[in-house]
Amino acid sequence: MNSRSVEFRSGAISFAMLGLALFLAGCQTSDPIDYTGSVPTDYRDRHPIRLADKERTLQILVGSGRAGLTATQRAQVAAMGSDWRREGTGYIVIETPARAVNSRAARDTIHEIKSLLNFAGVSPRATKFRTYDQPYRDDLGAIRISYKRIAAEAGPCGQWPDNMGPGVVGRERYPLRESLNEPYYNFGCATQRNLASEVANPEDLIQPRAETPAYAERRQTVMDKYAKGQDTASQTTVVQSTGKASNVGP
Repeated sequence: MNSRSVEFRSGAISFAMLGLALFLAGCQTSDPIDYTGSVPTDYRDRHPIRLADKERTLQILVGSGRAGLTATQRAQVAAMGSDWRREGTGYIVIETPARAVNSRAARDTIHEIKSLLNFAGVSPRATKFRTYDQPYRDDLGAIRISYKRIAAEAGPCGQWPDNMGPGVVGRERYPLRESLNEPYYNFGCATQRNLASEVANPEDLIQPRAETPAYAERRQTVMDKYAKGQDTASQTTVVQSTGKASNVGP
């Protein structure tokens, strides 16, 4: 056997061993990935309260044989206009149904809606009008009044990316989530979502409001009593001072 054939055979063996190593590396199972390892432990970081543009919509339903609004509907439209002045971030859009049984009555009602919005302080230049297709022509179509506003939101809740109990991933056995002294992923989501829905002004979550001026008259009254050595508390009734809940009975 000459030297060239020996070199060829050794090269073939090396190539075969390299291919076998790559094959075995591809078949080897990797370690399980912990997708929740980078999740923050603070629920305020896991479920932050976000501020976004949300649409508020009021639907007014009129019959096919009579145009105009009821007393309740007029109050709702007027309140919608007042709320737009306080929290609106864009136009007020009024949509009427097309090809519905009450399309004509809905169009005739628009004039009254415009008057109520104008009375509430909404400029005619801040109002846009559209039509939408009613899919079922035998059904009544509602007049939709909507506008954009800043709203706070959090969630979605109810996500469970990891198992709270013991589990097995691949060949690794994981203990109880509670034994790691870490909160589960969904913890605190409902609280954040409720807080976002209850806040009156979402901008309060970004910065506090300015302080109102002090009640100077009450302050002077308290200071005068304090200088005279008198009680500065508000005047109490006999029922409050005795601890009785009411004057009924002995």
